[in-house]
Amino acid sequence: MPDFSFIILSFNEEVHLPRLLNSIKDLNAPVFIVDSGSTDKTVSIAESYGAKVVYHAFENHPKQWDWALKNCQVDTTWIIGLDSDHIVSNELFVKLNSFSPAEIPSEITGIYFNRKNYFKGKWIKHGGYFPKYLLKMFKKNEGKSDISENMDHRFIVTGKTMIWSDGYLHEENLKENEIAFWIAKHNRYSDLVALEELERRNNLRQQSISPKFWGNPDERIAWLKKRWWDMPLFLRPFLYFNYRFFFQLGILDGKEGWIFHFLQGFWFRMVVDIKIAEIEGRFKTEADKK
Repeated sequence: MPDFSFIILSFNEEVHLPRLLNSIKDLNAPVFIVDSGSTDKTVSIAESYGAKVVYHAFENHPKQWDWALKNCQVDTTWIIGLDSDHIVSNELFVKLNSFSPAEIPSEITGIYFNRKNYFKGKWIKHGGYFPKYLLKMFKKNEGKSDISENMDHRFIVTGKTMIWSDGYLHEENLKENEIAFWIAKHNRYSDLVALEELERRNNLRQQSISPKFWGNPDERIAWLKKRWWDMPLFLRPFLYFNYRFFFQLGILDGKEGWIFHFLQGFWFRMVVDIKIAEIEGRFKTEADKK
């Protein structure tokens, strides 16, 4: 048995979970599924693959992962945290199948996987979406969920990290092929992001990761987020989309890429800005009444 276990979050993932579990079953690693109340075949599918299923009510992704890491009875030294719409690629399978903790430097407590993101069946290769490094593997008790975030979830570790640039994790949410699902999902996310940014602007919420342009992938993201929060509302979605679509060559991702970059890089960011302005307007009106 390998010295790592998988923890996977799920909610009505009967369309995704078989793909993921098929991609990791031959690793013979322990699998924990933290389900938040699925009403489809998710639980029975998980159990058919020998996974241990536990239930926890969902509040947001960072807090769900926090609960999972604290309550799943993992006996291995390393943990791999995945979402149900992930698939372990052949390249990543080979690296995990030959994984030997003794060959990992003692100061390394986390490993970044390289993600390939798909939208409507198309690999989104440009626009800053590849390479995309996600911290997904870490030592038990040294990795935790960053609960300073409302919507984005990431793992953080106490020690140093390394990158498997050729260990690909495929991510494709088939539900998002229907535009109505995508819009409804990101409309909910925009509420969380808008509230979070307002709290950060008022110093009510701090970043858990030190912002460093030349740091690891998450430290770089933290640095970029600080720059983003300082930019003018309504202008920044235009700047970001054009940077991503033209300078980062998102235009080369074809029709599906155009839809994805527009929705994720412009529409979503603009909705967040509108909601921030609306909330600030309500606060100002209430203050004026006092």
